[in-house]
Amino acid sequence: MIEIRRVELRRVRLPLVHRFRTSSHVKHELEHLLVTITDGSGATGWGEIASPSGPYYCAETVESCWAVARDHLGPLVLRTAWEHPAELAAVLGRVRGNHFARAGFDMAAWTLWSALRNLPLAEALGGTRRRVAAGVSLGIEPSVDELLEQVSARVAEGYRRVKLKIAPGWDIEPVRAVRAAFPGVSLQVDANGAYPNGERELFRELDRYDLLMIEQPFPPRAFVAHAELQAACATPICLDESIEDVEDLVTAVRLRACRILNIKVSRMGGLTHAVRAHDLARAEGLPVWCGGMHEFGIGRAANVALSSLPGFTLPSDVSGSDKYYARDVTTEPVRCESGFVTVSSVPGLGWEPDLFFLEECTVDRI
Repeated sequence: MIEIRRVELRRVRLPLVHRFRTSSHVKHELEHLLVTITDGSGATGWGEIASPSGPYYCAETVESCWAVARDHLGPLVLRTAWEHPAELAAVLGRVRGNHFARAGFDMAAWTLWSALRNLPLAEALGGTRRRVAAGVSLGIEPSVDELLEQVSARVAEGYRRVKLKIAPGWDIEPVRAVRAAFPGVSLQVDANGAYPNGERELFRELDRYDLLMIEQPFPPRAFVAHAELQAACATPICLDESIEDVEDLVTAVRLRACRILNIKVSRMGGLTHAVRAHDLARAEGLPVWCGGMHEFGIGRAANVALSSLPGFTLPSDVSGSDKYYARDVTTEPVRCESGFVTVSSVPGLGWEPDLFFLEECTVDRI
């Protein structure tokens, strides 16, 4: 049995190398929470709470996660003995919602458990790949020309897929321009639920541009609207914000609301639930890929490990750390080479936290 003797929360701030705009907000820097759990032997597991700063992508924020982690999840972890991370995840589930906050502790449990068993995290999760295909996500730029510059740079770096953020007023024109300039690139769009439920004509127009998928066109709970749109569009619909747990995935499958699934560790409450979603999607023949939340090196390493599972057949948001940060919180950054990220064979997380740098960018600690 594993008994946790110490929990530490760090609030860490890093500037982005390039500002990132979505349909709802703009980011210039990010604050995430890093979680460490330490057992009686002194072994430590690391996790990341990669919550947004404001309640735009979801209801959680850095502030809400800090409070829930401090007042509820941390104390639960300190009084729970467990043999497998899934057991701890079940206990954390007593806290309803708060998926991002729970995800950080679940991730820490998996990294500790795999390290204690001398297993790489990818192997502990059931991964089979030695490297994973990396895609890149590009925000809304001030002009189409600036967007084309960003796409050109990422294609030159070898990324296997480019995702464009879209919003009302920034959709057909940028997609048309990128497709004309890069006819062979694997291209998808992500609306983050910015369009009205009844909108169809715009997405039928996007059918013309040979897109890999259209991600989350409507608000999260609009399962029926997504199903109707999928029936009307040739391009696969991908759901992201709509799928917070496995039951949501069951609903989407039964309604035929999508043909592709974005699995995010944070959105689903941790690696335990992300693996379950992968297993169900694979059984249903639904292709999946791992989405990102601009994670620091800790969460990014976990995403790489998850992406090594056999059902992740599409390029995932595991782009190199240098795409977002001049310096990451791990001693070695996650690197993308020729469009692929190598899966670590080192037991546990696979990347070492840079403790000295963390002291510089930690703004609060419990």
